[in-house]
Amino acid sequence: MTSENEINFQFLAENSVDMICHTGTDLVLTYVSPAAFALLGWKPEEMIGRQFTDFIFSEDISLMAAGVRRTSAPDVLNDSITMRMLKKDGSLSWIEGNARILRDTVTGEVQGYVALLRDINERKLLEDKLSALAMTDGLTGIANRRAFDEALEREWKRTLRDGSQISLLLLDIDRFKAFNDHYGHQVGDDCLRSVAAAITGAVRSTDLAARYGGEEIAVILPNTDMDAAAAVAEKVRAAIESLGLTHKGNPEGGGHITVSIGAATALARIGGTIRMPESLLLSADNALYKAKHEGRNRVATTLIVAPADA
Repeated sequence: MTSENEINFQFLAENSVDMICHTGTDLVLTYVSPAAFALLGWKPEEMIGRQFTDFIFSEDISLMAAGVRRTSAPDVLNDSITMRMLKKDGSLSWIEGNARILRDTVTGEVQGYVALLRDINERKLLEDKLSALAMTDGLTGIANRRAFDEALEREWKRTLRDGSQISLLLLDIDRFKAFNDHYGHQVGDDCLRSVAAAITGAVRSTDLAARYGGEEIAVILPNTDMDAAAAVAEKVRAAIESLGLTHKGNPEGGGHITVSIGAATALARIGGTIRMPESLLLSADNALYKAKHEGRNRVATTLIVAPADA
């Protein structure tokens, strides 16, 4: 005889906009609510009898497995994870899953799991937009200082781990204060936007251009040696010069906007002593100073050696 609790559960499950499912300890689905069709395009009968992991994006299965392990801990009643699930049409959907473990009331032995799955695609889209905004410079549209710092730290660690190399460009618009004073800050802002766009067009998609501060822009060049970094720097310099933006206060640039660029390359090698990414920044800054000192509108390079991970 069906209990009142079972009737209530079935009523709630079959009328919920969220998908509710039940699995055994082997994660084979034994119950799937009708909301599965609206959520993933699968009919419940198409999912029942299959492994729950069959419907999870392969890269996120480890997230789900970790959630199951956490849920199985003695003092944990339920756990929440965010993952991508496979829709019947082959596309992916962002899902928030809340899982609860089912135990034998007498022995405490795990008998299975109940999960509530909710569509969070719109929330993820908004989160991604907000995250992108938080990492973007509002004036130029390229990465901001926060994004730069995080990327440099990440690429520096990867370089040391792989025993490879990394290069960094640091560029400064020549006599930009005089440009702002003469033409006004609005024109100065337009100039920065044009320079940033020229840089973005001159570097690879794997490189990161970021507004480092004021009129200084930095470019991270992963897995790039000194010769290649010098070539990229020259390409960037030429791209900005070819904009033909008038700057009467810049005689070294022939009366046009130009940039000076410092290019620093770090090699990860046994015996190296440079340990912090700030050393790469300092080296690029020193090279930039050299480029300015030698006449502006040019590229100067430098090389440092960092200790490769053993």
